[in-house]
Amino acid sequence: MIHGDILGERARLSPESTALVYFPTQQRFTYRELNDRAIRCARLWIDQCRLVKGDRVGILAKNRVEFLDAFFAAGKTGIILVPFNTRLTTAELGVIIKDSGLKALLYDGELAEKVRQLKRECSIEYSSIKHWIGLDLATEETVYEGQDSRDLDYASCVDRIQTSDWTPTPCDPEDVYCLLYTSGTTGKPKGVMIPHRMVTWNGYNTALCWQLREDDVSPVFTPLYHAGGLAAFLVPIVVAGGTIVLHREFDAHEVWESITRHKCTVVLGVPTIFKMMLEAPESGEADLSHVRWFISGGAPLPVDLIAAYGARGVILKQGYGLTEVGVNCFSMSSDEATRKPGSIGKPMMFTEARLVGSGSCDVSAGEVGELCLRGPHVCKGYWNNPTATAAAIDGAGWFHTGDLARCDEEGFFYIAGRSKDMYISGGVNIYPAEIEAELLKCPAVRDAAVIGVPHVTWGEVGVAFVVAAGGESCSADELIKFLAEKLAKYKLPREFVFVDALPRTAYGKVVKAELRELFARRDQKDVAGS
Repeated sequence: MIHGDILGERARLSPESTALVYFPTQQRFTYRELNDRAIRCARLWIDQCRLVKGDRVGILAKNRVEFLDAFFAAGKTGIILVPFNTRLTTAELGVIIKDSGLKALLYDGELAEKVRQLKRECSIEYSSIKHWIGLDLATEETVYEGQDSRDLDYASCVDRIQTSDWTPTPCDPEDVYCLLYTSGTTGKPKGVMIPHRMVTWNGYNTALCWQLREDDVSPVFTPLYHAGGLAAFLVPIVVAGGTIVLHREFDAHEVWESITRHKCTVVLGVPTIFKMMLEAPESGEADLSHVRWFISGGAPLPVDLIAAYGARGVILKQGYGLTEVGVNCFSMSSDEATRKPGSIGKPMMFTEARLVGSGSCDVSAGEVGELCLRGPHVCKGYWNNPTATAAAIDGAGWFHTGDLARCDEEGFFYIAGRSKDMYISGGVNIYPAEIEAELLKCPAVRDAAVIGVPHVTWGEVGVAFVVAAGGESCSADELIKFLAEKLAKYKLPREFVFVDALPRTAYGKVVKAELRELFARRDQKDVAGS
């Protein structure tokens, strides 16, 4: 039966192979050792916390080995893991805790004060949490503000637990493995139900279609509380029997050190991260002869970034996925990535894709439509939210991604942007991603994002938010002149707003809702001033 105990299966096949290197300490773990850790975590939940299959356990932590303990323990027990974004406020955490009905919460020592506030501010709402489990014990050398001595200490508890005579809890492919909550930028966050079937299929299909190998080594520095951190490379690398180098968080210098010291072969990131790495001093010095390829996801990948890494002899591919449909849905070879820059490739095996236009009809090759996906990689829907589930997954099983894309005559797909980001100016559809890609080619631009805003005459017009490159002069007239050589006149932004930085999620996506709010506040201020 297909189930989520992938680590247990890999440990059975290659117990002494290196599964993990924890970068902060350089400690190494074999698959057998990592599997034993997960068993101890599972027994802590079952024997001491008295949790049963279907109960929810939260984890509020940055990347660390104990996060992997919890993730793989969920696959062994049928207990549902709920990872929390560490950047959320206590109020935002409270919404998710209440919606998921947590029975236990594991937390990072660095976040002990936030947990203390959770307990103090909304104790009634959190009455479902019976066990608070600290992942760091305060010592004379290390004191974590807010640490509650009454909470369970994870390390001392699991040290006493034996791994012999362990039997995993039988799980059905459709049993929920974890709940991954959306950011909630447009409303109440939704808990995406990720079943065992989805975790396993994503791992096997990615390992096969991306041709991962047991000698692959990959750094993981994106947050594990995000689907990309858990599923993009962690699970597929485990399926293949390779090695993960786990970073606490992203630091360009540390990632370059990791790539060179551990001879990493495949690297996953987002465009912002790859740009920061390129700008780091180590970029021009690092030995990359062992690298097979880099791959980017989370946001459209600028073609000039692909070219910049290509000049260093590194293939930089573009991937695509969503939390709800598995973070790896498309694939292409290194040769195809070079021949088709900007493409996300073709759908992976047993992944059905269609582009839908007005009237729910499929669009022709080269035309833009909403990307819909169907297959064993699609989630079960949203926790406690049948209305949202029905809106996203139609009766035929197609998940409507909300992303706009086109497909060329060879079957390669290209993302045009989000449907909610598209705006209509003078009756013509305009896709911000196209304008952003051109802006990022300008030497005077470090970062850029485009939104549509209301206009009396044209309905909507574009506004570009621009972060100037250090040491470069940048003006609206210069940018208009630059874009006019590459884009039709109707696509040119009507206004440029220069900012110090763009608001981004931890996974690199621009939060355009914040840009719209910023523009609206500025517009209101201008009206009041006049």
